[in-house]
Amino acid sequence: MPYNDMPLAELQAYKPARSEAADFDSFWQSTLAESRQFPLNATFTPVNSKLKTVETFDVTYNGFGGQPIKGWLILPKERSGKLPCIVEYIGYGGGRGFAIDWLLWATAGYAHFIMDTRGQGSSWKQGDTADVEPAGSNPQHPGFMTRGIVKKENYYYRRYGRSKRHGRMKPLMATGLR
Repeated sequence: MPYNDMPLAELQAYKPARSEAADFDSFWQSTLAESRQFPLNATFTPVNSKLKTVETFDVTYNGFGGQPIKGWLILPKERSGKLPCIVEYIGYGGGRGFAIDWLLWATAGYAHFIMDTRGQGSSWKQGDTADVEPAGSNPQHPGFMTRGIVKKENYYYRRYGRSKRHGRMKPLMATGLR
């Protein structure tokens, strides 16, 4: 049984005090507008994996700043009609790895999109997506938490989050599943 410091009803209604910078909303509105300046330009290149039950595609699309983001799209070979799609975001330090690492969902009958983590893939699974830092970025502690932290426009997690193209995954997947 989980331990919570408030009853569930209070947790659901809880709204902590917030303090935001005066330009918080305008900063994120401009970040969203900037990320929409580049079309997805998604490509789905078939990969000859020699596997009999799945089809694999090496996916590339434009992320933040138009920089390429990589992923794998793995589909059951035998399918008819549209499929539900699992979109998997890799955790800290990991990358998309090899396509053969991700067979579970496709063999269970789902489309499975594994999105690489920009600049990462050095800790527990290799990645293929570089993180091109803007000019004027600061030195950092090993890892990504402090990359670009001195200037909010250069902060890693601004590029990382917008490269996921929230709200644009559906069109990306629709392009790949035709």
